[in-house]
Formats: sequence, structure tokens, C-alpha cells
Amino acid sequence: MTAPAFEEFDPASDCGCPGCLHWRRIGPRLSPGRLGGHPAACGVAVVAAVSAAFGAASPAAAVTVDHAPHREAVPADGEPATPQGARAPLHGPAGKPVEPGTNPIPATTRTEIIKRAKVWVAAKVPYSMTAYWTDGYRQDCSGYVSMAWGLPGNEWTGSLGSFGVKITKEELQPGDILLYHNPDNPESGSHVVIFGGWTDHTHTYYTVYEQTPPRTRSQTTPYPYWSNTDKYIPYRYKGVAAPAAGAEADGKTLAPYPGAAYFGPGADNKYVTQLGRALIARGAGSYYPQGPGPVWGEWDRRATRAFQLAQGWTGADADGLPGPRTWELLVTGRGKDIAPGAAAPASHGVPGYPGRSFFRPGATNDYVTRLGVQLAKRGFGGFYPHGPGPHWGESDRRAVEAFQRTQGWRGGAADGYPGPETWRRLFA
Repeated sequence: MTAPAFEEFDPASDCGCPGCLHWRRIGPRLSPGRLGGHPAACGVAVVAAVSAAFGAASPAAAVTVDHAPHREAVPADGEPATPQGARAPLHGPAGKPVEPGTNPIPATTRTEIIKRAKVWVAAKVPYSMTAYWTDGYRQDCSGYVSMAWGLPGNEWTGSLGSFGVKITKEELQPGDILLYHNPDNPESGSHVVIFGGWTDHTHTYYTVYEQTPPRTRSQTTPYPYWSNTDKYIPYRYKGVAAPAAGAEADGKTLAPYPGAAYFGPGADNKYVTQLGRALIARGAGSYYPQGPGPVWGEWDRRATRAFQLAQGWTGADADGLPGPRTWELLVTGRGKDIAPGAAAPASHGVPGYPGRSFFRPGATNDYVTRLGVQLAKRGFGGFYPHGPGPHWGESDRRAVEAFQRTQGWRGGAADGYPGPETWRRLFA
């Protein structure tokens, strides 16, 4: 389909369409000219990030005080609902045509895409379908994406798709776009945004970078967008390079895989904490009763195994210990998330109970602390002269024994070591 010949105009002050009449009624300080164009104009949204429920949120449900919706187009008599410029060289009609031999799909990185998008946000580039910024790109939605992708010219929503490949929601990474092009009426509703990263582990919201009246902005936006939620299609730029190991698309540096020795029983280091945070961002929050920490625990193993199982791995590939491939998927945001609603497996069917091995002489872990805190809440804090802590000791054993005796248990049933039934009753 060839690019349509758009009528490039700025609305006259005496425009009689319903939109302009509305803006003139509410006062000159909010006139459409101040907004950078006709009130029916739609800007470009560029989404920035690093994760979000896995479905589209309706505009009515998603709008909050912090999440201001994109302004809906005001119907106008025959005026384009979403005006944008046609394909053009840099700097518009006055610019030079693309030189022969120029690569139509220049190579770039996700970091570079997001950095370019942020430049316009910082500069507060005014929205316009006719003006061109100092870098040569048109100041509308498709021009903004053309700039962020580093294309040799200004594209429009009908041509941007040819510079990318369709992907799924689960594959979205910073620098990808969400494109809505209406082929039946390109001037009505067509829009494009750049995805920058999820803002929550349910993948309901993401950070958007967009060119929209009155200027370029970045904000949290419901997936896939405020309106036309069934029309936006994710695309990945064909020229984007794979991220280097340890690099995050938004410019933050992540540690490369440190080695298997940093994970497993007895491990106590910053990489265990990084692993836990990455797992929680991918849906493993229910596996961590108190949040991730530097001391390796059973919750880390179970959360890691859940992530490995989500990738379809089995056997030794899903042993709960992060290898190089597990680490790579976590730090780059690739792979599948842990399914929402998946419950953390519990030992002996008792939620949260880690197993008897965590409560033995010499044991040091967060479960011992959690047990002691709960015992103190239930009235057995007198057994702790210095308060509960992570090191299992005689104070813990005597407190557990006292609790067990209040349940009417005697003999081996009140040995001072918490089993699944002791745990269930203590935390009921």
C-alpha cells in the first residue's frame, strides 16, 4: 500500500470543528495551538522499561491518578482523526534524499534505542505533524520511532512494520514497538509506541516513551495502550543487535554469571540476592516469605526450579540451581515467566514449611528466625534471652517444645523440633 498524501496543516484559530470549539470555550491557555496541533491529533507513544498479569487492561479499569490516559481524538467534520506526515527524507521536503548504498536497516542496540528516545523526552520536543526537529526527524509518532530506531528517513505507521518482525507479548523487550495501523483509514486511529520495559511482574503496565501533544513524554501505561487494546501489534526492529552478556537494554549493567559455586546450600553472597530479585520480577514472589537475601535458602531453589520448569525444562535441567542458561534468561528478560497463580510447592502439603533439615543443631537460615518471631508472638518469647535469630539453638528447641506441649502432645511428639503439623498450628 502506498503512503497516502496527507494534507499538512495547523488548525486555524477560527476552526469550527467540535474539538476546536471546545478548547476555545474552556479558555485560551488550553487552546489547541498550545497543544501543538489539532485537538484530534494523536501522538506517538514510546514505551520504556525492564516487566507486568498478562492481558490487556481496559481503559476504564486502568486509568488512575498516576496513569493519565492518552487524550482521545475529538470527532471532527472530515478532519483526519490521527494526522501524521507521509514518508519523507530527513528534515522533510527540504531534506536530501537517502544516498544510494545507504543501509535501509542500520544496526543498533536496545540501549541506543532507549537513549535516543530519552533525548526527546528530556528536550520536551513539541508535537507536530509538519515540523522537523534539529536531528531531521518529524515531530509526530512515526517520526519519533524512526528517530529512536535510527532509520535513514521518516517513516509512517503504514511502513514501520516492514522494518521489523512481529513478536508476541511475552517476547517484548525495551526498544521494540507496539504498532496500530488502520489500513482502511490510515488517518483514523493509527498510532505507534516504543516499548521500554515492564513496570510490574504481572506485565499489566509498561513504561512508555511517546510523542504526543503537547510534547514527548514517558510514563506508565497499561498494556497494550489506553485505547484500541485489540489493535496494537508488537514488532521488533530487524537491525537490533543481541545484547551482550551481562547488559540490560535500558543501559544498566547486570553481573555476568558468577559460577555454580555461588549458589546452593551454604552460599552467602550478593549474587543470591540478585537471583532472588530477578526471580521475583519473573513471577516467583510467592516463593519468598520475607524477600530475597544473601543467604541461599530452600525458597531460592524452589523459585529457580519453578522458572526452569516454566521454560519446559525437565530432569537435571530443572534442578533448582541456576546455571549459565538460567542466569542469561533472567538477566536479559528473555524466556517465559512463571505462570501467574502458580503456588509455591510446600513440604508435606503445609504452606511455608521448609522441612526438618532447617531446624537442627548448626542450622543457620531465615526460617529459624521466622520460627522464633512467631513463637514470641504466640507467647513463648521468654525462652529467648536475646531475641530470636537465624542460628538454631537450645532456646529455639525449648520454645518449640513448650508450644508442642500446649497442644497436648507428649513424648516424641513434643521433642522441640518443628514438624509440618507444628508449623501449621503455629502459623495458623
